[in-house]
Amino acid sequence: MENWKKAVVAGTLAGGAILALTGKRAAGLIIAGVGGALLAAEYPEKLEQLRDNLPEYSERAMRVLENVSRAGEKIAEVMEKRGRFALEELRSY
Repeated sequence: MENWKKAVVAGTLAGGAILALTGKRAAGLIIAGVGGALLAAEYPEKLEQLRDNLPEYSERAMRVLENVSRAGEKIAEVMEKRGRFALEELRSY
């Protein structure tokens, strides 16, 4: 890939991310899409490979999110128990 194409791809993806994070999601998505389209046009075989592996990637992401959710529930339980214990201790004085 030529240097100017690398710069365009990096600039559009970064610009799109910045716009999306600042609340201008539609504009960010459009600009990032331009960079993604240029990247896909340059490497069509990589895009096809990504499309073929997409179900595996989404399955992995779901497993990660399930683990994070379970960990969050455990932390909430521990914090609730600590809160009850602290409240009971205060009542005993």
